[in-house]
Amino acid sequence: MRRPSKDSTHKLSADSQRLITLAQALGQAASRIEERNWERVLDAQLHKLLRTGHQETVDSALNSLFSVDLPAYDILMDSVEAVSESDSIVVEVDGESREYDILLVAAPVLAWTRFSIASGQIPADILNTLSAHFSAHLLADGTHMAMSSTLYSIDQLPRTHAEAYSKVHKLAQAALKGQALKSEAKVAETAPFLADTRYLMVAVVAPHNGPMFRWQMPAHHAAQAEARRDALAAWTTQATPTVARLLPGCGIELLLPEAYYTGCREADKLIRPVSIRAAVHYLTHSLDCEPSDLRAVIAGFGDESAPDGQIDEYRVAFTRRSDSDVMYGVVWPLYGQEDEEGTPAEGLSGTTLADLLKPRTPVEEIVEHLNAAGVSQVKKLGEKYVAEYCDDCGAPLFADPSGELVHAEMPEDAATGTEHFH
Repeated sequence: MRRPSKDSTHKLSADSQRLITLAQALGQAASRIEERNWERVLDAQLHKLLRTGHQETVDSALNSLFSVDLPAYDILMDSVEAVSESDSIVVEVDGESREYDILLVAAPVLAWTRFSIASGQIPADILNTLSAHFSAHLLADGTHMAMSSTLYSIDQLPRTHAEAYSKVHKLAQAALKGQALKSEAKVAETAPFLADTRYLMVAVVAPHNGPMFRWQMPAHHAAQAEARRDALAAWTTQATPTVARLLPGCGIELLLPEAYYTGCREADKLIRPVSIRAAVHYLTHSLDCEPSDLRAVIAGFGDESAPDGQIDEYRVAFTRRSDSDVMYGVVWPLYGQEDEEGTPAEGLSGTTLADLLKPRTPVEEIVEHLNAAGVSQVKKLGEKYVAEYCDDCGAPLFADPSGELVHAEMPEDAATGTEHFH
């Protein structure tokens, strides 16, 4: 279950109310035929709203359902994401109408460094090389694709479903015409982090109801999981040297390109342990110390108005073992239904039977990664804090060992030559 925007509209429009009614009807369907009927009607309504940029209508319906009907909220959210990242379109080719399926795909890159992580314009030669590898190693025969000429940070991705809808249709037209999409004139600035995600965005176009990815092709049906792993291995091997040119001074890991929202959520989760390791590496080199000389303080943070002490994120503060000054901090956001009870089934891909029988809580997972990085002294605070930020620079505040919220500041005697990160 995803959480809605904090903005809420009290009075619902007729279109918002229609979305709510259709989502509830889909949830109450008693057969697959009825489900598909309601799904088609709901999708058609969403297409109309997103095509005309009525994001606020969709948000109002989601916010209303979140407070009164969580199953219907999940249904509507799933439908909105599906409609905004995919579609079926009909185009004229040599006087003949042809139907195609289109999908917006995110190709995530995990990156970590002591300096800065680049984003922005991709040079034409690198774009062409990455596009060739993407098509050759990941896509089914007979597909078309177009890759955006921007390497995105999370702050530069489409911010709304309507923007994602517009992006996939523009890229799809470029793919069918065999043309490059014009570069975006200006992208938002992104905050510097020791570890962060970057994204290649691609529209894949396939004949209607045909396979999009290599592992969907009939020849691979019997061993699709192996074909998926082979595709990722080939993409990683061939594309990593080229992506490294875009991210100088960074360690990188390429993830499996997937449908836009799934790919972004998976990258958001996988960057968290990388952030822990990058922080420990940064501190030990800047302070000329060992990981065992550090202490970590874990505290839960959430919205003041959230019910039942709901925690939205954990913040991990780092100090020396010998004092309580917070030198650096890492934010560990929670996604989906992650909470103190452990990781939910939707996030258990690749886990063992033991994991299923006793899932780790987020705090246990954080401690595990800290210990693996060499930090053995970990203090866990039981109090839930309101998520506060620095009034001057907007950086998150972290809890020190005594429980006081403070700004993370590197000591003056830290080694120079590194960027200042919050």
